[in-house]
Amino acid sequence: MFFPWNLLGTGFSFFYLCCAKITQLDKIKVGIVSYLNTRPLIYGLKLDPIASQIELYEDNPARLAEMLKNEEIDLGLIPVAAIHDLKESYLSGDYCIGTEGEAASVCLFSEVPLAQIEKVYLDYQSRTSVELLKWIMHEYWGIHPEIVNAADEDYRKEIKGTTAGLVIGDRAFEQRKLSTFFYDLGAEWKKITGQPFVFAAWISNKKLPDEFIKNFNEANALGLAHINDIVASHPFDLYDLKKYYTLHMNYLLDNGKKKAMEYFLQVIGDEERH
Repeated sequence: MFFPWNLLGTGFSFFYLCCAKITQLDKIKVGIVSYLNTRPLIYGLKLDPIASQIELYEDNPARLAEMLKNEEIDLGLIPVAAIHDLKESYLSGDYCIGTEGEAASVCLFSEVPLAQIEKVYLDYQSRTSVELLKWIMHEYWGIHPEIVNAADEDYRKEIKGTTAGLVIGDRAFEQRKLSTFFYDLGAEWKKITGQPFVFAAWISNKKLPDEFIKNFNEANALGLAHINDIVASHPFDLYDLKKYYTLHMNYLLDNGKKKAMEYFLQVIGDEERH
């Protein structure tokens, strides 16, 4: 049926705006960590078809966990240790931030050997790494330093003398140039358990459609096929990013990593009960 333009008038505009608003509201809100280690995963999320289905938010891991808990986002690449804080949680996708050994960007830094550390600052941006470090210190290193929860970035200035600090993400590469000793938590976990480790996984607070998960997985996989392009588009003087993405990081959430996740959640649960 033909509608003369003057009959549509403002009604058409209202209809158009309402449709646009509904489409916007239907988008799935996705939170991703704002570190270099997520660049392979974010690559495909900025391309269609998935880009038109989501709103993307970038922040640090601890903040994303809070956003997912408060339902500010629907799906987030959140710390594994934060899963138990959610009323509902669904493992949504086949990718993660994981390692088969040395992670390179999750370390305890100090100026003295482990036995001489008296105080440890915990990174305010972290959840999983904080719990992992506590467990390693108590159960395997046999050290019991004073623990301080850092509130902001100033804590890194305190890493001196017998005071150590946990630093994660891109800032860890800066700290590697400054500190005399560093202890890689991924490598320590592997040495202790023989298992890979998962720092963060795609978790949703509601069941998401299967078709969306399929498209989401394909978008994650796309970046892993374009590592050279990602490295070229992110100049970084502090570390070899190709080595970081292909040797240190391991993004596929396979059965081995899922079992390691379950074991980690079990041991930190046991630690909290003691």
